[in-house]
Amino acid sequence: MTTRLRECWSAVRYLVIGAGTSLLSMLALTGLFAVLLLCPFGVGIPAIAPAIRLARRPVGVDRRQAARHLGEPIPEPYRAGSPLKDPATRRDLAWLALHAATGSLLGALAFGLPLGALQQVVFAFVWPTVPGGIEGNFGLVVDSWPMAALSVLTGVAMAAVSLLLPRVARWKARLARRLLSPAPGVVLADRVAELTATRAAALEAHGAELRRIERDLHDGTQARIAAVVLQLGIAGQLYDRDPATARDLLVKAQDTATDALAELRTVVRSIHPPLLSERGLAGAVRALAERSPVPVAVDVESETGRPAAVEAAAYFVVAEALANVTKHADASHVDIVVGGTDSVLCLEIRDDGRGGATESGGSGLAGIRRRAEAFDGTLTLTSPPGGPTVLRVELPCGS
Repeated sequence: MTTRLRECWSAVRYLVIGAGTSLLSMLALTGLFAVLLLCPFGVGIPAIAPAIRLARRPVGVDRRQAARHLGEPIPEPYRAGSPLKDPATRRDLAWLALHAATGSLLGALAFGLPLGALQQVVFAFVWPTVPGGIEGNFGLVVDSWPMAALSVLTGVAMAAVSLLLPRVARWKARLARRLLSPAPGVVLADRVAELTATRAAALEAHGAELRRIERDLHDGTQARIAAVVLQLGIAGQLYDRDPATARDLLVKAQDTATDALAELRTVVRSIHPPLLSERGLAGAVRALAERSPVPVAVDVESETGRPAAVEAAAYFVVAEALANVTKHADASHVDIVVGGTDSVLCLEIRDDGRGGATESGGSGLAGIRRRAEAFDGTLTLTSPPGGPTVLRVELPCGS
């Protein structure tokens, strides 16, 4: 019984608030109609887009109210650009018309039925104290005990109808969810466009990575190995005539080969750090923290094994973020949290620096975003002037 009463109260509250927003819907439709009437005179044409955006405000209120009543979020369906070309605009107009026509009536019923039921029952017991009886709902005058009994029956009937209000509220909220959430076809089209963009970004990042590796090998390791071959050839020619010079060339060749090996290891680490294979992601992140000139605290909430590609991406995200903090943030402390679930790896890097970080200006954050989006992940940056700066990256681990 308590649950039923709670549901009724929630439904009454939702429908009564809807009565108020239905008035806003009427105003929004009236404003849009006035703008359309001015279009033949050329005055209303520039005002169409601002009027549509203004009409989205009461729609947004209804969307949030429906989501709260259903207990599940309803995402906004709007696209960037002109609202005239947005498919969600037609659905918003349909909702405004429907809500303007039904919202006030349903709100009045939700408010009036429970009060009317209570009123009829009360009148059945207090009518003897009022000379001439009491006029209740539906023109029913309670001036005798038979009429009082009829008043009670009327109140019970109104209370029974009031118990149907949760169904009406759910129907209204589900209709709002259907009209005010993104259309299935639009969601699919947006998803395809998003995946196309992230795939292009991933291919671009992959191409840039290959060019970087080729450049490092060509300008560094390959040049040093070529120098080793040349030095060994000259040493071989001078070995019989000038053993001392040949010995010096062999020493130089050994030093050059050592440098080439070190550069080759650096290139290999940039492809897939050996620390990930040896210590896992948690150990690799702690190793990065130990090498950072800024004090870093690492909190690993979950050490569940993830796909190697995801762990490598997370490692480079942390490395790039720490490099940004060292170069730009002027911070005294950094906190890194590695967590998430089996399906999503979450990284949070927080520093107490000066803030104001943006993805423009060569800070490396744009590269981190591209790396995250290549895995269909997300990046969230919060960096008000004065700090703190919080970088949160989520990387899906599913196939």
